Amino acid sequence: MRLVVQGSAIRQAHLAHIHQLSATSVQFVQIAAHAYYLANQTQVAAVLAFCAEQHIDCAYLPDQQVLQKFGLCVMDMDSTLISIECIDEIADMVGIKPQVAAITERAMQGELDFAQSLRERVALLKGLSENDLMRVLDERLKLNPGATEWIAACKKNNITTLLVSGGFTFFAERVKAMLGLDYAVSNRLEIIDGKLTGQVLGDIVDAQRKADELCKLRDALGLTATQTIAIGDGANDLKMMGVAGIGVAYHAKPVVQAQATYALNHSGLDGVVNLLST
Repeated sequence: MRLVVQGSAIRQAHLAHIHQLSATSVQFVQIAAHAYYLANQTQVAAVLAFCAEQHIDCAYLPDQQVLQKFGLCVMDMDSTLISIECIDEIADMVGIKPQVAAITERAMQGELDFAQSLRERVALLKGLSENDLMRVLDERLKLNPGATEWIAACKKNNITTLLVSGGFTFFAERVKAMLGLDYAVSNRLEIIDGKLTGQVLGDIVDAQRKADELCKLRDALGLTATQTIAIGDGANDLKMMGVAGIGVAYHAKPVVQAQATYALNHSGLDGVVNLLST
């Protein structure tokens, strides 16, 4: 086993205390700006509690769990690879965010499933132009910290990358190009004569579809479940994380953190590199 602790809040005093909690005669090896490995751990619960209190990401990993052993990474887009929820930003830009937020809240309360809530929200976008979408892309869409570094590590280790999103192809294809991802699967907005019709084309990409896409590509690549990684932040990512070898909750909702293999709350996506590096 090894312990990786990382995050911008780490200070030498934190490391000394973790060292003291863990064991005597333990060596820290710096592997990134704020990431360290630790061997021969004891008092695991005490270390985890201290790191949580100090806003430090902390994870114990089996020694064999390293990047070179994986062949596929499947990732959510909104609030995972990018910093925004695209539909919220579209709604905000055109002045209908309260209406969209109300539908989102109904879904969170269990009154609507994801497919229903998405169709209702998209219906509110009827009449918007592609230019409105482009403004969101140009003015608001930003990659999350560490995204570029994480994808570069995947490429270096021959890990196939798939973006699978309940968001929209308009944005997903551009994020795919920005990062050089291998594949992207997302919902298609119907656009006629440059205007949104308020309809979604084809089957909705929901939680089950995300899991199915992971399994389909995994099988096509001839990989086992243990060779797959899933990264997400919301409840609709749980099914794909559940069928992956490891699931990483990135700045995620509490329910997702509770069910994920590892959680990153204080690091960028490059924290996944640190977790799985030797």
